[in-house]
Amino acid sequence: MQTILIIEDNPSHMELAATLLGKFGYAVLKADDAEEGIRLARERRPDLILMDVNLPGMDGISAIRQLKDDPATRGIPVIVQTSFISEHPEAEIRAAGAVGFIAKPFHYKELLAAVKSALALQ
Repeated sequence: MQTILIIEDNPSHMELAATLLGKFGYAVLKADDAEEGIRLARERRPDLILMDVNLPGMDGISAIRQLKDDPATRGIPVIVQTSFISEHPEAEIRAAGAVGFIAKPFHYKELLAAVKSALALQ
């Protein structure tokens, strides 16, 4: 079973994504801030990370850069999810090391397609 780490501070967005991914056969890890997410990524080595951009403390873009600088987590694909796409253009997201992004609110088919596409890169 493939494991997806969701790093999201909004409880309703977290539960929506976790429930959808769980129903489609993925194991889900959860973190509500970047620091906890980075720790979980290092310890558990998920197959994919779904990262919110606007997080308390360290933002998602900085967290992605930190993950990509670490040899232990460098190879884990990251998909960014954000409702602030105008504040964080796709070029900035990809330059940080993300393989893609999903605008919130998302349709479950978009989420699943992005997840399958990112996991196929491994």
